[in-house]
Amino acid sequence: MTPPTSPVTSRTAHTADLTPAELRAVRALLDEAFDGDFSDEDFDHGLGGMHALVHDDAGRLLAHGSVVMRRVRHRERWLRVGYVEAVAVRPDARRTGLGGRVMAELERVIERAYDAGMLSASDEGAALYAARGWEVWPGRVCALGPQGVVHLPDEEGSTFLRPALAGPLDPAFELVFDWRDGDALTE
Repeated sequence: MTPPTSPVTSRTAHTADLTPAELRAVRALLDEAFDGDFSDEDFDHGLGGMHALVHDDAGRLLAHGSVVMRRVRHRERWLRVGYVEAVAVRPDARRTGLGGRVMAELERVIERAYDAGMLSASDEGAALYAARGWEVWPGRVCALGPQGVVHLPDEEGSTFLRPALAGPLDPAFELVFDWRDGDALTE
């Protein structure tokens, strides 16, 4: 696909600064981009942090992504992680650099505010993240659930990290994410 013919503008804003109409536009974009397979819990996970939004000159939302804070234990330390959520580009604007534009802004936020960046990639999104220097976490992924530490094998192989500002992370030690509604309760 060729780049959009009209100029695009980017905006970065906290969830608190988005209007109800902007939040509805984000939700509509996510529903369209994920073919209706984006749950209310998925949407909720993308709120409460910084959003990168790209609009065309008519004001249509073309691309979105957010970064929220999560706590992740690695070894004996809890890290402040900028966790990337809800990255999407309108189907008719894909492969035009807008996903990279969104990620560049989210990476800027991560590098200035967090110990590390992490995300869980879909098969379709993995190439974008790998091309931008994100690395697949080769170790075990868990969450601190209501009953203690819960292994999340479905997240292994799709959890990416941005090289840590706090130093290298050792894959011999698991990542233990804070618990959120909607996380799987499997062991």
